[in-house]
Amino acid sequence: MKRQEYTEANRKAWDEAAPYHARQNQAALLKSFAQPGYSCLDPIETEVLLELGLKGKAAAQLCCNNGRELLSLEALGAGPCAGFDISEAFIAQAEELKAAGGASCSFHCTDIYEIGPEHAGAYDLIYVTIGALCWMPDLAAFFDVASLLCKPGGHLFLYDKHPIMDMFEPGYEGEAAFTPQHSYFRETPFAEADGLDYWSGKAYAGETYYSFPHSLGTVLNAIINAGFDLRRFNEYPHDIGMAWKKYEGREAQFPLCYMVLAERRG
Repeated sequence: MKRQEYTEANRKAWDEAAPYHARQNQAALLKSFAQPGYSCLDPIETEVLLELGLKGKAAAQLCCNNGRELLSLEALGAGPCAGFDISEAFIAQAEELKAAGGASCSFHCTDIYEIGPEHAGAYDLIYVTIGALCWMPDLAAFFDVASLLCKPGGHLFLYDKHPIMDMFEPGYEGEAAFTPQHSYFRETPFAEADGLDYWSGKAYAGETYYSFPHSLGTVLNAIINAGFDLRRFNEYPHDIGMAWKKYEGREAQFPLCYMVLAERRG
């Protein structure tokens, strides 16, 4: 399949999933973002981002979903802020959350690979979190877009699940849960059609979607090759998704997530 075909299939799957997600969490998020200064960002990313000095810094989130992280960046002082996502249905949810708190950020429904030149060099911070890279069939092109949007001297912040988790099946239990099912160096995408309602954990017969495993080396090299210099890299033992809690707190602990802070070369 071509990159555009993967992207279109995933767009359909995410639009299909939007009402499932809304039933699970939109009401609670609307209530939360109606409170001045509310942020959903966890203490680790909040500390790193505040160290950058967000006040008055233009920020963009790639694959913003319902916009909750971008709205949180604005609450922490960033601005102007812009979110980009391929799903029209999730952008609609983001607009609802924006209205609830009277935020000023903008949301754009677009294929990430096709973000327009009017955004070139417009942002001091490019924010990417869990649920972005795994949908990207072309990682080099993704970070090229991030580099295009980022001002020289600006920063890329990436906070994602660790690629090692793609070796395991989160639905497995017992000994099977800790037995690798896939190669860390797998190059073919995962194709699934059991729905994307990770909030309830319930499957439904839906559109086929494709996710892409990327090794840590592939991620870091793509960032460097796109024009960024690494400034910080940390691995952590906690889960930032919704599928890996049972892997926490073990005596022989492997990394569950990681953070990258990189600076755009001039």
